[in-house]
Amino acid sequence: METLNGASLGARRNEDIALDLMKFVAGAAGVGKPAVPSTGFTGPAAIKTDEHVNQLLELYGRCLKAVQGQ
Repeated sequence: METLNGASLGARRNEDIALDLMKFVAGAAGVGKPAVPSTGFTGPAAIKTDEHVNQLLELYGRCLKAVQGQ
C-alpha cells in the first residue's frame, strides 16, 4: 500500500514541477502578453484565445517531458 502512495506522489510531483517550469518559461518569454504598440509601429495581430491555449498546452507537454527526462 505504501508503494502505491509513493508512486502517486512522484507522478504528481513531476506534474507540479512541469507546471512551475511552464509558468517560468511563459513569463520569461512573454507568452500570452499582448504586444505594446508604439508610435509609428504596428505589432503583430493579437493571438487568438484558442491559439494561446494550444501554445500553453504544448509548452506544458514539453516541460513535463523535460522533467521526466524524455
